[in-house]
Amino acid sequence: MTTSVKDMLNTYPADLGGVDREAMAACIEACVACAQACTACADACLSEGMVGELTKCIRTDMDCADICNATAAVLSRHTGYDANITRAVVRACATVCKACGDECESHADTHEHCRVCTEACRRCEQACEELLASLG
Repeated sequence: MTTSVKDMLNTYPADLGGVDREAMAACIEACVACAQACTACADACLSEGMVGELTKCIRTDMDCADICNATAAVLSRHTGYDANITRAVVRACATVCKACGDECESHADTHEHCRVCTEACRRCEQACEELLASLG
C-alpha cells in the first residue's frame, strides 16, 4: 500500500544511505498513529469519573505522544543524517511506548480507550525495534 510517508521517502532527491525504507516508513506511520492514540487516551482518561486514579496513565500518555511526534519528525528529516541521533531517538521512543503500553494495559479491562492505546503502543514499540535492527 502506498502512503504519503512512503511517497515522501521515495521522492527524497539524495541517497538515504542504505536505510531500509519500508522499516523507516512503518516506524514513522506507527509513531504518528501512537501519538494520536495516546493523545486521545489521555483526553478520555480526563473524562473518566475516577480521573485521580489515572494520573500516571495521563502523564505517560502525554509523554509518549510527545516522544512519538518528535521521533516521527526526526525520522522524516534526512539531510545531514546522523545515525547516532536517530538510534537514540528511536530507542527512546521504543522505551516510552513500552512504558505507556504497560501502564495503559493495567487499565485496559476497565477502559476501552486504554486497551486501544495499549495496542498502538505495542505496534509502535515493535516498529521502533525493527527499525533499530535495520540500522545496525
